[in-house]
Amino acid sequence: MTRQWYVRATASAHFAFAPQLCPSDVSIVSKVTVLKPFVPRGLRRDIQGLRAMAVTLVVVYHLWPTRLSGGFIGVDVFFVISGFLITAHLLGHVPTRGSDLVAFWARRIRRLLPASLTVLAATLVGTCLFLPETQWRTTADQARAAALYVINWRLSSDAVDYLAADNTATPVQHFWSLSVEEQFYGFWPILLLVLGLLGAAVGARRAVIGVGLAVVVATSFVYSVVHTASVPADAYFNTGTRMWELGAGGLLAFCVAGSGTGTGGGTRRTVSRGRWRAAVAWAGLALVAATAVLYSDATPFPGWQAALPVLGTVAVIAAQAPDSGLSPTRVAAWRPVQGLGDISYSVYLWHWPLIVLWPYAFNSTRGTFDNLAIIAATLVLATLTKRLVEDRFRTTAWSSRTGRTYGWAVISMAVVVAAALTVSTVTEHRSDQDIKRTAALLAAHDPCVGASVADHPHCPASTFDDLVRGPAAASSDMSDAYRGASDGKSCFAAASGFRSIPCTFGDPDGTLDVALVGNSHGGQWLPALEAIAATRHWRIHTYLASACAINETPQVFNPPAGTDGCLKWSRRTTKEVVRDAPDLVIVAASVARKAEGTASLEAGASQFKRGALPVLRSWRNAGLKVAVIRDTPSPQKFNVPDCVATHPSSFDSDCSGAAADWLHPDPLAAAARALDDPHVRVVDLTPHICPDGTCRPVIGNVIGWFDGSHLSATFSSTLGPYLFRALAEAGLVD
Repeated sequence: MTRQWYVRATASAHFAFAPQLCPSDVSIVSKVTVLKPFVPRGLRRDIQGLRAMAVTLVVVYHLWPTRLSGGFIGVDVFFVISGFLITAHLLGHVPTRGSDLVAFWARRIRRLLPASLTVLAATLVGTCLFLPETQWRTTADQARAAALYVINWRLSSDAVDYLAADNTATPVQHFWSLSVEEQFYGFWPILLLVLGLLGAAVGARRAVIGVGLAVVVATSFVYSVVHTASVPADAYFNTGTRMWELGAGGLLAFCVAGSGTGTGGGTRRTVSRGRWRAAVAWAGLALVAATAVLYSDATPFPGWQAALPVLGTVAVIAAQAPDSGLSPTRVAAWRPVQGLGDISYSVYLWHWPLIVLWPYAFNSTRGTFDNLAIIAATLVLATLTKRLVEDRFRTTAWSSRTGRTYGWAVISMAVVVAAALTVSTVTEHRSDQDIKRTAALLAAHDPCVGASVADHPHCPASTFDDLVRGPAAASSDMSDAYRGASDGKSCFAAASGFRSIPCTFGDPDGTLDVALVGNSHGGQWLPALEAIAATRHWRIHTYLASACAINETPQVFNPPAGTDGCLKWSRRTTKEVVRDAPDLVIVAASVARKAEGTASLEAGASQFKRGALPVLRSWRNAGLKVAVIRDTPSPQKFNVPDCVATHPSSFDSDCSGAAADWLHPDPLAAAARALDDPHVRVVDLTPHICPDGTCRPVIGNVIGWFDGSHLSATFSSTLGPYLFRALAEAGLVD
């Protein structure tokens, strides 16, 4: 799947707000307060209908993403509902002391944790039973973050990490919205407490609360617009960019407080007024539906675009249309709709793990029958969870005491965190053992390990049990350039500023200086160069950037600032290499972005070839020797370690491909060939990566790629002798 859809798919499955105020909460008539809060006298069937609509949008989007491209806006609908109901509740009991906050948070714990921790625990078990071991550690780490309600920040970090951004979606990533919501519930009542005390001190309690809430919502909205435009990947999971959506519902609750316009059956309405309310509600629903159909993974989100589904939801809630005539509430009152709204939280919790685990559990790709079966399983599990976990815990006398609630929460969270930590630790221990084994085998120069196996036909065929590194360890088997020379930080300039981060490897007192230039497909060659440097005393300086191919042709980034940043990095790096005057320049890069003004990568191939020529000419005119390594073959459509782990006995047939299919256009190599200069040569190691024209996932018991595109560090290091031989044959080194 594409990265954009991955973000939407994992982000929009959230319905965390559904259980925050159960029907009984919505129908309770609170004590009269100075704010005269809006509290309906009966169950809001229109809100239950909104919940059912939102959960349907998201589930359909996750199962059939191309048929409802904007279904992820269900998250925004639920944020508004949650903010509205919880603020209405808080305005009826405005916190005035710390004990009020403690009691409020205890109620939230009883609503959220029992079901969420149950599903987290079940998902961890399902992960170990069905998912390949390559996904255990990431899932366990995210489950730990989910149990602590900080997973949105972890996903935010991964989303802006070029390599982590392509990780397979885990079955717990949908918990990000629970984190946002809980952070909102931690902040919002404190804000009301402070504003209430300040308002009481100045004798204008309502005015201070209203202004304070409006300022917070406006600030969050502005931040959302700006941050979405500058760092869209981070913005999607960021609490600050989402706060205004919940706050919009809160402002609605505040505005109708005491107005007498928001009560349920207590206010008499004329037929004409009811028709106007119905019309407003239909308009709001139409706006929500339109965004669900018209938005797509190309829509910058949340930003100002989120205002449309938010305003649509606000309109429906504010209208509170009657359940008669042509009102949408009449449709929402149908028993199936109300039932779906009632279990929407549990539907949210279960549907995404089932979607992720299903193909592995049944060893098949999802088809229509599978999707329908997932829907059925989700509804069954959601109903059972609602009755046996959510309702039971909420009504049990033992759990109703505040102290016991917090005690249970700490113990339960600790159990899930400990389970996740155990899975992560076991996986890490296996990886450490694999690393030690790898070092020993490489030091022994075993000819049957890695690329050299093609030169030794006596070597036995690779088997899963004899892998130098298992799939889990191979998933993190990447060059030191991704982690930095010594401080653990990446050596890659990154969007959107593309600040250069120079690093030095190899022999610090080396007699030959090598410049390694490119993007991540250049960084993957560092282990091969380090293998050469160990015996030939090379000093390696890196000039690397994430997803940016060194080129004079603008490459399209989102946000657009990245386009200009990449171009500036290319020009700056070209000059820096000339200034530093290395003995040899090695450059390798894949084209990961479209050329500006083109519709696809393929359409921009000629522009990128022309754009590479000035770079190569600049180095040639400076008297530098340049080796362009032809971009390596890779499947791109699947993750190699995942495939090996999923097919341990048949990976050679299920995870292999023809070199012609795995090779991709390389405009940089094409430009080097066009120069036809003895000092600018193309090095192509494809025959050593895919011998006999077939690319296999495992070469000499070494998994060749750590994902779907980049060579693993172990395999790259075994290519060192072949790289040196090619450089020598090209006359670039002695």
